[in-house]
Amino acid sequence: MASTSCQMWRPDRGRCSKHYGIFVILFMDLVLQSVSGYLSSPQVSHQEPAFSRESQHRPIITSPVVPAAASVSPVEEDVSECPSGGLCSRLPADCIQCNYQHNCTYGKPASFTCKPNKGVHCIGESGQQQSNFTLSIICQFCWQLEPSQYHCSNPNNCMTVSCPRKRYNATCKVLNHVHCLGKRQFQKRLFCNWTGGYKWSTALAFSITLGGFGADRFYLGQWREGLGKLFSFGGLGIWTLIDVLLIGVGYVGPADGSLYI
Repeated sequence: MASTSCQMWRPDRGRCSKHYGIFVILFMDLVLQSVSGYLSSPQVSHQEPAFSRESQHRPIITSPVVPAAASVSPVEEDVSECPSGGLCSRLPADCIQCNYQHNCTYGKPASFTCKPNKGVHCIGESGQQQSNFTLSIICQFCWQLEPSQYHCSNPNNCMTVSCPRKRYNATCKVLNHVHCLGKRQFQKRLFCNWTGGYKWSTALAFSITLGGFGADRFYLGQWREGLGKLFSFGGLGIWTLIDVLLIGVGYVGPADGSLYI
């Protein structure tokens, strides 16, 4: 009987040990989850107050600082390019804005209301600072000014020694201290007028003294004519005399088409 009861109890003991093992595994998993949740929750709760305390004492840089610095730069450029503190009537044309009217009489003095650009300060005849002033100029457009009152482009590929004399389209700009009506930059058709550094006196001296050897033509850059005079002994003297006259009156000039100096 004892052996029979032992055999009957052993299967129940095995099932009990299996249930006990499952219960231990579930209990250990629950304990580990609780411990991990406990360890993670204090870190977050301790770090958040520390972050908030640091953010209160940490200096904050805001974006309005950049626009403030950028807004000052245009004023500094205007002040550097345009003189401040002087007479308003002496300011350059690029430093003022005038209400020009085109109904004035050409060649006669005309008065217009002007104001300095932003950042430019000027005074009147009384010594007081003015935001608006009256400017008196001669009634004429910019392209009607004297040649000494504007600068024009001068190309070096235009033939100056030619008949008829050649012209070119020049881009001209009025000097900064000159006031006029209309656009300050304009196009104008001018005569070719530039020099390559050749002297008329030197060319004439070579033609008189060494013209029979073609020295005058070599000096002016005309190599083929120079060789022709050299091997023909100045055209037996006739070519030499003709060149003296042509260079003397300025009809024969440098080969690059420039003017004498």
